Order: sequence, then structure tokens, then C-alpha cells
Amino acid sequence: MAVYALGDEVPTLHPDAFVHPEATVIGRVRIGAGSTVWPSAVLRGDYGRIEIGERTSIQDGTVVHATAEHPTVVGDGCVIGHLVHLEGCAIADGALVGSDSIVLHRATVGAGAVVGAAALVGNDMEVPAGMRAYGVPAKLREGAPMTDFIAASADRYVEMGQLHAAGLRRID
Repeated sequence: MAVYALGDEVPTLHPDAFVHPEATVIGRVRIGAGSTVWPSAVLRGDYGRIEIGERTSIQDGTVVHATAEHPTVVGDGCVIGHLVHLEGCAIADGALVGSDSIVLHRATVGAGAVVGAAALVGNDMEVPAGMRAYGVPAKLREGAPMTDFIAASADRYVEMGQLHAAGLRRID
């Protein structure tokens, strides 16, 4: 894996986290136990701090960045889909951010909330706990809770991380 210190800032990766060899982690980044970071994901903690909780999946091609004033914090048991962009925002425990979505500065996504695929959660927007945000720009919608689905997805990614940690090998 490509894990880099930047000056005195050294990433902290829990020993039980899985970071794919083709992911990049730089600077002020903390990744919790059981979390997974997949190929081509970039977590760049140069301007500010990035915190990834426990049992959270950061999927392929996702970019996580922060601002000097606003860290990017992702809670426990979250599913962050493919090609997501998170910057200077807060994602609470058990939330799902769908593939190709963007969550920007000072935005918050509450516990158990869902950001639909390809949605844009702009600066300062709040997605309350259990709500859904869809579209560009994102609009709030109510719906049946997806907490069981999100938890099962987070569990599957923990298992997949363990499988990859134990058996992934390059053959070329």
C-alpha cells in the first residue's frame, strides 16, 4: 500500500484495517479497526485531518480530502461507495454515501442517512439522521430506514477486507 508521511504527519492505521496495495494514504489520516480502503482510493490529509471510524468501507476510486478549517470525519459502520468525493464534511455512524456522490465543506450526513448515487450534497447542507438525499443539488426525502441494509453492507466489507488481507497476492 502507498502510505506516506508528510513532514511530521504520519497516518495511523489500525492493525485490523485493510488498505489495498493500490490505495494511497497521506499525512493526517486515521483509519479505525476493521475498516477497508479499496483500490485507487486516495485519502490525502495534507491541508487538514481525516478520520475514518471502525468497520467503515472506503470503496474504489473514492477521494477523501479536508480543508485547513474543516476535517473530514467518517463514523463507524459507514459505507462510502465507489468514486465518492468527501471534503471537509462529517458522515455520522451507519450512513451510506452512494457511488459517484459528492459531499462538500461543512456538510453533515446524519446517522443512518443515505446519500443516493451521483448526488451532490453542497456546502453547509445537513442530511438529518435517517433521511435520504438524492439529486444535483441533493434534495431531502423521507423513506423507510435502511439501517439493516447499511449494517449488513458494512459487515460484508469487513469480511471482504479480511479475505483480501489473508489471500490477496499479485501474480504478474
